[in-house]
Amino acid sequence: MSDATVLAAELLKNHRASIDRLDAILVYTLGERFKHTQAVGKLKAEHDLPPSDPAREAAQIERLEALAEEADLDPEFAKKFLNFIIAEVIRHHQRQQT
Repeated sequence: MSDATVLAAELLKNHRASIDRLDAILVYTLGERFKHTQAVGKLKAEHDLPPSDPAREAAQIERLEALAEEADLDPEFAKKFLNFIIAEVIRHHQRQQT
């Protein structure tokens, strides 16, 4: 094996280790986020508030698109990701209201 191949393998290993750590951060961050959205859903259910808040959702999407641009992440991807999360949160809130 050439020195370049060994170096490439080591770099690949390091990148993958970083990706694994970041995946763990994402999962734990989403877990924490959903704890808070569950609390919001409970409050909404207790006070007979609607499970979705379109104005807040639109503002959040706009905010995340701007953050995505700052982070050099495709804003369309960020929007799709947030829409997926919002849909899941609304589903949880609807379940809490039944």
